[in-house]
Amino acid sequence: MRAVLARAAVLAGAFTAGAVAARAATIPHLRRLTADLQRSRERILASREEERRRLRHDLHDGLGPTLASLAMSLDAARITLACEPERTDPLLADVRNKLATAVGEIRDLAHGLRPPALDDLGLVAAIESFADGCCERVDVRFDGEPAGLPAAVEVAAYRIAQEALTNVRLHAPASCASVRLKRDTELHLVVADSGPGLPDGARGGHRPAASVPPRRGLAAMKEWAAEVGGSCVITSRNGGGTLVAVKLPLGTPGNAAGYHRPSVERRRA
Repeated sequence: MRAVLARAAVLAGAFTAGAVAARAATIPHLRRLTADLQRSRERILASREEERRRLRHDLHDGLGPTLASLAMSLDAARITLACEPERTDPLLADVRNKLATAVGEIRDLAHGLRPPALDDLGLVAAIESFADGCCERVDVRFDGEPAGLPAAVEVAAYRIAQEALTNVRLHAPASCASVRLKRDTELHLVVADSGPGLPDGARGGHRPAASVPPRRGLAAMKEWAAEVGGSCVITSRNGGGTLVAVKLPLGTPGNAAGYHRPSVERRRA
């Protein structure tokens, strides 16, 4: 009996030691994951705050003075109209020019908040329009129903596809490319090209050598995906070319109804 108990104690001790060793081995990995998550969150927050800073600057130092100047010009035109009507025309022309400037600044701000092509064309046609001429041939296809996507997911998918196709235009203009979108519980986006692929140093997420110019926007694509809780993996394809594989969670159906694309009639009104 004592021998059985001793053997059981030895086995229990070995099991405990193995469990402790396994736990100790996973701690560095968990720490790395936590550190990576923290760095990603910091980059996203920094990017968001930079965007807010830019928007505030454009409103305060750009559009604000333009509107103030427009108000002063209107006051001057009103006074001139009462006293010297013959001098009103140049003042009204100045008001018209300042109003056109203000409209242009507002349009630029709106374009920065959400790509207008998404409202004008929809996600698929917007990608097709941007892809036109970026390389020898681009095939864009959506498997599923593109309508009703959450606004943030739609913007992230468009910007990632836009950046991936920009890289094709810059680095592989003689290649062919395909853009595949599929919708289930997530929005899947795959952009593939037949170009030279990533530089050796950029594969697997490593920093490229100083002599090799990095592909632009690789980090931005990953951050756009991370902002909506998704993922973006960028690799070189077997046989040549680059593959951008993205998964963007769609969330609950209620989230998809949070944004309503304005009608053409409403935009023209």
